[in-house]
Amino acid sequence: MVDSLGESLDRALEGAFTRPIPKSAQAQMKYLVKQLKGTRAAAQALGVSQRTVERYVAGKLKRPRRGLAARIEREVKKRWQPQIRAKAKKKAASSDGIVVFTRARFGFTAAPGTTDDARVRHITQALYPHWAERLFDARDAGATENQLLQIAAQGLGQHYFRDNGRRAHDLDVEFTDVEEIEIGL
Repeated sequence: MVDSLGESLDRALEGAFTRPIPKSAQAQMKYLVKQLKGTRAAAQALGVSQRTVERYVAGKLKRPRRGLAARIEREVKKRWQPQIRAKAKKKAASSDGIVVFTRARFGFTAAPGTTDDARVRHITQALYPHWAERLFDARDAGATENQLLQIAAQGLGQHYFRDNGRRAHDLDVEFTDVEEIEIGL
């Protein structure tokens, strides 16, 4: 399964964490209950009963089944070290930018009558902080995967295909069939 651009943005921010997330299911569940302010909210976030959450918090249940363990870990990572996550976003959006590693189908249309058929390309490209800010803001606002890919395509078009405005000024980039994508801070 190919990771989405949104998941890749989240993973890039996780790389900035200064401490690992809690290891045991009990510690993870206690953290979620604290963050979500109650067992009912934690149960809703995980798709389990409130009683199940209470059993994990009390230590009566210790080893969640694989699907639940993945959901618990995902929910904990979403909320882990919010200040560190915010600082990493701010740094990427103000000074560092991001690096996009992707293997996807790229095609483009240029001046009237000229086209380049889409083909699979492997691209590693640094994008200016402006593009990092647009991607993180869109992700935080609940943008769809297609909207995130459109922003990435605009950034890659500007930096990779148009060489920051030095060539191919009217080039319109198409970014489809993503085989892999990874974001680096």
